[in-house]
Amino acid sequence: MEKITAQDAHQAEAHDEHKHPTWSTYWKIALILTIVTAVEVWLYETSFRESRFFIPILLLLSLAKFVIVVMYYMHLKFDHKIFRTLFIGSSVLASIILTALLLLFGQISFG
Repeated sequence: MEKITAQDAHQAEAHDEHKHPTWSTYWKIALILTIVTAVEVWLYETSFRESRFFIPILLLLSLAKFVIVVMYYMHLKFDHKIFRTLFIGSSVLASIILTALLLLFGQISFG
């Protein structure tokens, strides 16, 4: 016979207060990810590849897919706020560094 502690009860209560996504939500997210991937492939296969906006648009689309996967499939959206803050802060910092490096080495330009 297991003894239920106050901490166990609190964890169970905290788990129940978050509404996790249903299977229909996962299918919708998978469809969105498929569409964004198709757009990325289409952009690569067209003459848009010669545009100076090609790399920044692909980076934004990749970032959107990354955020969706992390928030829903890795359940970060439903975790404690401190985890989201740490993860998003680190991601923003990494994005700034990546953009600065791309600008530095001439892979993207704004003029």
